[in-house]
Amino acid sequence: MASGKIVKPASAELIQLTVQRTERLSPHWVRVTLGGGDVERFTPMGFDQWFRLFLPLGGEEALERVPPKANKALGYLKFLRIPDGERPVMRNYSVRAHRPADGERGAEIDVDFVLHGSAADGTSGPASRWAELCAPGENVLIIDEGLNFNPERGTDRVVLVGDETALPAIASICASLPGTATGVAIVEVPSDADALAFPHPPGIAARWVVRSHTDIPGVPALDALRALELPAQPFHAYIAGEQGLASGGRRLLVGERGVDKNLVSFTGYWKIGAASPASKAAREAASEPLA
Repeated sequence: MASGKIVKPASAELIQLTVQRTERLSPHWVRVTLGGGDVERFTPMGFDQWFRLFLPLGGEEALERVPPKANKALGYLKFLRIPDGERPVMRNYSVRAHRPADGERGAEIDVDFVLHGSAADGTSGPASRWAELCAPGENVLIIDEGLNFNPERGTDRVVLVGDETALPAIASICASLPGTATGVAIVEVPSDADALAFPHPPGIAARWVVRSHTDIPGVPALDALRALELPAQPFHAYIAGEQGLASGGRRLLVGERGVDKNLVSFTGYWKIGAASPASKAAREAASEPLA
């Protein structure tokens, strides 16, 4: 029987990490490898493990002001009380890969960032700019949030759908599946160069959908899902990326194709026109006095 929606992490404490190196993967991708600091306190879970990332754009001393439970309601309100210009930027990212310590090298976590705009001409957002310009030795904080892809819903047959922001999660899920798994992974990307190949079981078909300049993000992947010949049920469906893709994909599978809603994992990473969903409401709430 299907289990709960999410898998909680072993610990949700603040973990300080340090940039080890960076690598430009494609025009719209850069990989930042984190390690050092408290990395041994991080418990890898595989699949689509994600975390809150705090970037000290106003100076690393601001990291000391991040409250321990900044991912919870009260802690987030306290976090928002840090003055603008000093408050770290908080964003959500997936673990692309985790490597345990090996000899003299400590454990490492790879995080892949989608680059929007350019740091050189000032068109990139704060997280994208940081990823493009960060250097070894810079510190960040993370809070582990666990999994949205609950493996108890099934790992033998899967349908994985996402845009470029979900590519790290889909790649990590595929790396965590049994070698006998079957199904399909549909990934929408902004260009052919951004279709970064990833290892997957032989029975998983990787299908790339390149979005044109006139396409609304998420729509091409949704169209590909609509045209897909689904595997035999039951299977575990996972849809992630732009909010319209995530919610639309769930409606399509459950409402139109008769898939058991308890076997569909979906999560919206971002929303067209909103850099940080719900931030306005959170800021309004932060103006109220704390109890």
